[in-house]
Amino acid sequence: MLNALMHLARPALLALDPETAHETTLRALEKGLYPADRSQDPPTLAARLGDLTLANPIAVAAGFDKDARVPDAVLGLGCGFAEIGTVTPLAQAGNPKPRVFRLISERGVINRLGFNNGGHEAALARLKARSRRGGIVGVNIGANKDTADRTGDYVRGIVTFYDVASYFTVNISSPNTPGLRDLQAPAALDELLGRVMEARAQQMAAGKPRRPIIVKIAPDVAEEDVPAIATRLMAHKVDAIAATNTTLARPGVSHNATSKEAGGLSGRPLFHRSTAMLARVYQATGGTVPLVGIGGIDSPESALQKIEAGASLLQLYTGLIYEGPSLIGRIKQHLDATCRTRGLSNISALTGTRAAEWAAKPLDG
Repeated sequence: MLNALMHLARPALLALDPETAHETTLRALEKGLYPADRSQDPPTLAARLGDLTLANPIAVAAGFDKDARVPDAVLGLGCGFAEIGTVTPLAQAGNPKPRVFRLISERGVINRLGFNNGGHEAALARLKARSRRGGIVGVNIGANKDTADRTGDYVRGIVTFYDVASYFTVNISSPNTPGLRDLQAPAALDELLGRVMEARAQQMAAGKPRRPIIVKIAPDVAEEDVPAIATRLMAHKVDAIAATNTTLARPGVSHNATSKEAGGLSGRPLFHRSTAMLARVYQATGGTVPLVGIGGIDSPESALQKIEAGASLLQLYTGLIYEGPSLIGRIKQHLDATCRTRGLSNISALTGTRAAEWAAKPLDG
């Protein structure tokens, strides 16, 4: 019944301002108004992130639940893990509105939100309150726009959330905080990850568990810089790389006033670029570092393509805006059916099987 209601609600949500629709969705999830998936995932979908075992490799990407309001609802939709954030040490309003724009015919979204969130303290309180409920919930950490020490903000994120985070994602790839992507340069990466890994080591020295650390990169990295970035990430022994964030490019969109809005593009128009970049990272790391495939997943088929291009885990967001929460179950069914048809015990057997093909494609499609 709830699935049917959600299907009927989508046109109404799309008629609302994007941020109003997002807030309406969060409030519905907070009230338990969503089609819960209580089925047990088949072994074919089991995945790993460091020492963590996931029932399936699917999550909703960061940006959906910035303030840790609905991680349990996200898990209840059938996701194998949830990720909150991006959260910064101090609360910040983000960029002026309007700052989110739908490209409905292209199934895309442009946003220039600018890390709007309620800050560490508010998110920490919510995560502490739900900590006994279990489930794998990661924290995506970022830096305040006006901070004097960006790297220090990431260290504060590690320290603040260490007791309640299953893992961390270090977001250095948002296009909406000026200068943030500069942290992807090899020298800056060395300083950032050196301090982040030291912060984790100090927590572990105090007897706490090892929390996996993911680094999220942009799809707009210059091709010639990918090997150097991959080398630095491997040198610091990151647990996974998330590829990718939104793009400043405008591939496959109509040239109109909306498409010219400043901000990062997500959704279907990003699929090709993000998947080709994912495959390049897979090749640059030799397939030795797990990759989180993000960007343009809006069908079971596109989810499988991400895995074949090199992904071990998947995150989606914009696809849910247009397809609804049933997309999660449909992807799981397709991945399981693919394993059964091909005689595979786990979907991970297909990770990177088409990476060479995707890496050979031009980023611009």
